[in-house]
Order: sequence, then structure tokens, then C-alpha cells
Amino acid sequence: MVSGNLFHCRKNSWPPEEYLSRTALQLFDFDSAAPPEQAWRRRLNSHANILKEFSVTFTEAIKMVRLGIRLWSYIREEASHGRKAPIDPFTRESCKPSASQGVPLGGMGSGSISRGFRGEFRQWQIIPGLCEGSPVMANQFSIFISRDGGHKNYASVLAPGQHEALGKAGDQGISSWGWNLSGQHSTYHALFPRAWTIYDGEPDPELKISCRQISPFIPHNYKDSSLPTAVFVYTLVNTGKERAKVSLLFTWANSIGGVSHLSGDHVNEPFMTAKGNPPVTFAIAACETQNVNVTVLPCFGLSEGSGTTAKEMWNTMVKDGQFSRENFNSGPCMSSSPGETLCAAVSASAWVEPHGKCTVAFSLAWSSPKVKFLKGSSYHRRYTQFYGTSELAAKDLAHDALTNYKRWEEDIEKWQSPILNDDRLPEWYKFTLFNELYFLVAGGTVWIDSSSPATNMRNNQKQLTNVETAEMQTNGPNTVNKHATNSSCYSTAANFGLESDSKELCSYNDNDEDVGRFLYLEGVEYIMWCTYDVHFYASFALLELFPKIELSIQKEFAKAVLSEDGRKVKFLAEGNWGIRKVRGAVPHDLGTHDPWSEMNAYNIHDTSKWKDLNPKFVLQVYRDFSATGNMSFGVDVWPSVRAAMEYMEQFDRDNDGLIENDGFPDQTYDAWTVHGVSAYCGCLWLAALQAAAAMALQLGDRDFAEWCKTKYLKAKPVFESKLWNGSYFNYDSGSSSNSKSIQADQLAGQWYTASSGLPSLFDDHKIRSALQKIYDFNVMKVKGGRMGAVNGMHPNGKVDETCMQSREIWTGVTYGVAATMILAGMEEQAFTTAEGIFTAGWSEEGYGYWFQTPEAWTIDGHFRSLIYMRPLSIWGMQWALSMPKAILEAPKINVMDRIQLSPNGLRTSHTHNETGVRKIATKAKCFGNSVFHCSC
Repeated sequence: MVSGNLFHCRKNSWPPEEYLSRTALQLFDFDSAAPPEQAWRRRLNSHANILKEFSVTFTEAIKMVRLGIRLWSYIREEASHGRKAPIDPFTRESCKPSASQGVPLGGMGSGSISRGFRGEFRQWQIIPGLCEGSPVMANQFSIFISRDGGHKNYASVLAPGQHEALGKAGDQGISSWGWNLSGQHSTYHALFPRAWTIYDGEPDPELKISCRQISPFIPHNYKDSSLPTAVFVYTLVNTGKERAKVSLLFTWANSIGGVSHLSGDHVNEPFMTAKGNPPVTFAIAACETQNVNVTVLPCFGLSEGSGTTAKEMWNTMVKDGQFSRENFNSGPCMSSSPGETLCAAVSASAWVEPHGKCTVAFSLAWSSPKVKFLKGSSYHRRYTQFYGTSELAAKDLAHDALTNYKRWEEDIEKWQSPILNDDRLPEWYKFTLFNELYFLVAGGTVWIDSSSPATNMRNNQKQLTNVETAEMQTNGPNTVNKHATNSSCYSTAANFGLESDSKELCSYNDNDEDVGRFLYLEGVEYIMWCTYDVHFYASFALLELFPKIELSIQKEFAKAVLSEDGRKVKFLAEGNWGIRKVRGAVPHDLGTHDPWSEMNAYNIHDTSKWKDLNPKFVLQVYRDFSATGNMSFGVDVWPSVRAAMEYMEQFDRDNDGLIENDGFPDQTYDAWTVHGVSAYCGCLWLAALQAAAAMALQLGDRDFAEWCKTKYLKAKPVFESKLWNGSYFNYDSGSSSNSKSIQADQLAGQWYTASSGLPSLFDDHKIRSALQKIYDFNVMKVKGGRMGAVNGMHPNGKVDETCMQSREIWTGVTYGVAATMILAGMEEQAFTTAEGIFTAGWSEEGYGYWFQTPEAWTIDGHFRSLIYMRPLSIWGMQWALSMPKAILEAPKINVMDRIQLSPNGLRTSHTHNETGVRKIATKAKCFGNSVFHCSC
């Protein structure tokens, strides 16, 4: 149950002293072993409560009954073909979601494994689009301690709780291990992409243990950030008077989550997973030094009849603290039988002198080089560009992770320090900002190599028999034993420090490296790649940290705008038929089972009639264009920008310059009906007209700039006259019961306008008045501002319950509203608004949504769609706080004033001004917003 004081306790910072003794912090104050002051924290003995999923009301269910029947039929049809429907609200996972998540492992796009705050490895997403939430309990770190004199011995798994079969007579599996850790004196500290677990005298009262988890998520580093690997660095401090022998054990099951470990035919070499998916190989390793001795057990089982059982393995460690060195010569084991689980283990042992310190490093790597979609082609993941396409690369990855993790940490700290040290920012914001980035690893990301088949770029690559364990030695700078290859270390320079309130994004030219193609899911429950109406919110994170990936996604959508797919699709909301992809319309997504080739996996509504997708495309393209100064990007996507704008003319049915909605949910709020002119879509349209005009002017397409200006000058007064009521913009211009509702997202267009350095769409007093209304009603009237901004609120102060979505709080929208407030000079309201998401979702007294932030929750804390893309919009707040110099230094003049209208008014010709655009592109070798000073 959720604590009753959730909305009465306000905690702005979590000083480590409240979780750790000062003595422990001082002892770990070297080699990054101590957790940072700004981190999300949790005690290991905290209860991981089961999360409460949303349910529709009776009225909502009646309204959606036809949709439900059609959706159920569609889900069953897809299942008959061995496919999972992109949206399936009927199937419940066997593992109920709980408040147990932590920082995920690995880089982006090569499969991910999450790790709960109590140490369990869970949330497996090795195969694209498939997520196994259950932990694999055999995957553990354990510790064995003996002291001189032999009267103090400890053996324990380094995870709290008891295994379900603990104490069962004759058990040969992991329940026979020592599950002795209470977690009372152990704490977890998270600052993505790193995490620290501190065992402050557990299980040995005289031994302090720090384990820090490091993954290669490094902004602007497009090589290391693609690697499927992570490092665990243990720092041991002996506070006793006796020398201690400490053995750390890392065990790993041959599994990719779920029941895959029971399917048989697994060996400690590449193995096939079910349903013809590409093979996956794991490697676990430890670094052997002068003081650290590494041994391995290549194979043990979890049941009686195994060559070596889990119980026998544990007893060997209790007795000897290590395995036989002869195991290095054992070769591959026999393949497993169905129902049998194979595991491997690496042990690292060291003596720690009284008041002495010791460091032991482990690594985990996995190699699944080929991505295969159910209805489409196979692709090589990006990391294969550097490691080749063999599954044996897991050993090389494990080796290189141990070689390079210190450099990774240095680069991560350079990136994070300016924000962490900024005294203007609230403490909760700092660690929530970084921790929300978990989604770029755990959000089902796929990053492929777009070039020709990969070749192995490492030196001295050798093909060796693969086992799941590998030992790393330091008797030579780059040597390993027979279970890995001789190799050379590689290095990628990265420079991404934020030196001031503004930032300079990387410069571009035609010879920039090919960063491949990138996909990320809308959410692990909504399995559609790069859902564009949601990417509108999330894309600030990519633009800020990996701008080349952001531009590559925009280019994919630009190509899609000009394409058409005439295959017939049944739209489930109304039961009508249409074509899959209409030319000129921005697709909702890039697909599910055949991305890039079969777009628009979403089939609830016909999204070619949605009113927000095309304006969002134009706004994102212009923001990216103005921020990066990439002229070739602007020229490449310009035909698609024009096509997207011209496509929208059909929705201006009364020729007033303003688009109208069509009386169904034709927008990202796909259950919330809109009539006539809407605040959300209308504002996006006005912003898109201004952005397209500015881009046309900069690219030399004066005819189109004039067309946009003419439309804008007609549309803006109509928008204000129909929707402005003196304090905010009404939800829509219709006459329904919610037409005058206060929509939290009514100024989404203004958000992008200000984020791109364009003049405001409305007078400042109207912008601030609308935002203040949202703050006073949508934010503060819901649990005193401790939950975020509810989507819809009636002017009488009651939540708009027109539909499921109007009564929800959307986490990503709340962050977007906060960003808009920052840009309007309302910082106090902005951080109070966003803090509601932290309080309800991330705080110690909250609902438990950390590292799985959902799309939405209701005012009573029921979630919808965990691990969702949109909350990445918190980086829209950071963007507002430190926009690039290209935008900040742009002349503050009205773009529209530079466009001279012809006497004939609206153009009738849509001929593309190709010559003018190409001429400008050729001349502009160095481009910035200062182009406004040029005469075209």
C-alpha cells in the first residue's frame, strides 16, 4: 500500500548521510567508489509494492465496446500468425509489475537487461519487441569472507530476501545458497548510467563494500554507446584488525529471460533461441591483478543430476573461496536437456589487510549481432561495425569493458558535472533528469549498422571456442587467457562538457560518420517503433545528447512523408478501411514487425487524418535545423517539409487559414474527441506555419515563405477569436460539455516556437495567463500539486472525466508544460509542476514508478503503460535552461516581417523552388541563425 503521507512530505534532496554512515562515505571517498551527493536512493530492505494498473470506467467501457471487440479479434488474428499485436490491453504478464526497478545495463540498441535496486537481473529485452519482466534468480553476486584465525566466516548472496524454496530438504538448486543479507544496512544509489550499491557492514560488520555499476552511455560518443556490456567494480575496505580473505562470485544462467533457460540445447557456446531468433552469447569476466586471483566454473546446473550442482558449487566456494585452476582447460560442456538450466561462474579472490582497501572488477557482455524482425529483413547491430558479426564478440566486449571503464567514467562525469554542480537547480531535478534517460537503453532500442555487412575492426581477432566465462589478466597490457583473444584497446575522443548556460551542438558536414539507423519503442506495452507524436516530446533528449541520431530519425520520417503504401488496413475504432500510408502524411510510427518497410503499425484510427503529426514533423525539423546549423540536412528534408504543410490544406475547410479537427480523436490524445478548432492542434499549426516560413526564408524558397505567412496572418486571429476566453484557450470551438476545459497541453506549439528561438505566437500576457491557469487548476488542484498536471480540468475546478485520457496525468506532457513555463519566465511554477512527477513517481513515498515511468497515471495512482517514451521530455526542460548558442544568439526579430507578400495574396502554384534552395545550400558553408542578416 502507498503511504498516506505521500502528499504531505516534500523532500527536495536526499543527502547520502541519511542513508549511509559518514564513516562509510569517507572510506569510499576515492576511485569513484562513493555514491554522488545527487543520486536517487533506496534501502535494499525496502518493500517493492505491486503497482496498480488502470481500469476504464463503466461509461468508458460502454463507449469503447465496439473497439474492444475489433481489437480482440485483431489480436487473435496476429497471434495465429505468431505475431504480437502492437497494442494488447487484454493480455497480462505473468510477472506482475512492482516497484523494483533500477538502472539498466549496457549501451543503446544492442538489447538490454535491467537490474533491480536489490540486485536482481530482470526486464530482458534481447529480442526486439519482446520484454521478459521476471528476474533470473541464478544471476547473482555473492561474497565469501574468512579472517585469520578462522573464527569469523561469512557467506551470502549479495541480495536481500529469501528464495522461495529456501530450506527445502535435499534441494540442489539456488535455494541451497546463503540468502543471508537482510539489506537493513545496505543502500542503492542511482545516477544513470551508473549505480552504486553500498553494503555498510553486511554481511561482515567489519567489511565495507561498494559495488558500482557502469554502462557505456556516453553522449556524442556513437561508438562506445552502442556496446552491449557493463562493468561492476567492487571496492572492499577492511575496518577490522584481522586480515580478511574475500572471494566475490558472479554467477550467470544461460538464459535470455522468461523460461528460455529450460528450452534445452544450451551450451557454453552460441545457442539458438526459440522461434528462429538469432543466437545470443553471454560472457562474464573478472580482472586478475597482482592481488586478485580469478578462477572459473564453466558449467553447473540447478537440479540433481547435473555434472556439478548449484549446491556443490556453493559448498566449494564456502570451503575454498575459489575454483580449480584446471577448469580453464575443461573446454565446452555438454548441451543441456529440455528442462535443465546451465549456469557459469567467475570467482575473484583477494586478501584485504587490516584497514586496507582492494578493488575487484567484473564485466558482463552479450552478443546478439543480428536483428531479425518477424515480417522483415535481418540487420546487423551497430556494435558489429567495431566487433564483427560473430557471437564470439561477447568475450572481446567483456575484455574491452574492463580495459575502458575508467575512461567511460571520466567522460560520464564530464558530461554530468556541470548540471550536478548547478546550484540553481533543485536536487530532485538533477538526478531525475539523468535517471529518466534509462529509457534510451531499456525502451526496446535497436541501433543497426546501415552500411555494408560489418567486418571486424579489432586487431588480432581470433575465432575460439566460446564459453560463458572469461578471465582477464594484467600480466601484459592487453593479454587474456585462452578464453579470450589478444586485442588492442580502442579509444574514441568525446567532448561534450556544458561550460555555460548555453551549449554548442556538434558541427556537421557531408563527411560526418554514418551513425546507422535507430529505433526505439513507444513503450514496452505499445510495441511500435519511433512513434512520432510521442517522439515530439522525447526527441529533446536525443537532440541534446546524440544529435546525429536525432537527425537520422528525422530523415527517416522525411523519406516516409513522400512515400505511399496502398495496402488496405482496417481501422479498429470505426471498423472502416483505408490504405496503410498516404503520401504527404507523416506516419504515426515506423512499424512493428517490418520497420521502415511497413509503417503505421497503429491501426486504431486512420492517422493520415490526424491533425498533429504533420505540424510536429515541421516543428521538429526546424528546431533541429536551427540548433545544429546543418544546411545539408535542411536541404535534404525540405521537400518533405513542404509536402507535409501542403497536405494540411485539406483540413482548412472554410479557407480561414486554420485547420479544423473532425469530431474524433484525431491527435496524440487518441481517446479524447475534438470538435472544430482545437487549442492543441491549432497551436501546433500556427507554430508550424511560422517555422516553415523561417526555414523557407533561410533556404531561399521565398514563394513558400510567402504562402506560410499568408496562411499565418489569416489563421492567428481566427484561432484567438474562437478559443481565447480571457484567461486561457478553450479545449476546442465546439459545443460539447468539455469544450471549455483547460487542457494542460494547449501551448504545445508555443513550447516549440520558444525552443527554436522563434518569436512568440501570442502576446506574453496571454501565454503567461494560460500557463498560470494550467498551474492553478491542472496542477495545484490535484493533490496540492504533488502529482503533475492533469490533462483536462473544468473551469469549476473539477477534473474533466470526458474520457480516460482527459482524466489522466501524462508524465511527459507535464514535463513539456514545465519546459514551456521555463521559456515564459515562470521557473518557480515550472519546477513545482515537474516536481509532482518526481513526488508521485520517483520519491521514496511515491507509487514506485522509478526506472519504469509510465505514460500516465490517474489521481489515485493507477498507471497506464509502464516504461514509456514520452517522459524523456524532461530534457525539454534542460533544453529550455541551456539552449544552443545558434538559437540564443539569433537576432530577435520577427521572421514574418522579412517576408514581403505579393499583391496576389495566396500562391496558387506549389512548384518547388529547387534552384533557389540548392544555391543557398552551396553558398552556406558555415550556417547559423545569423543567416537572418543575409540578403537572399
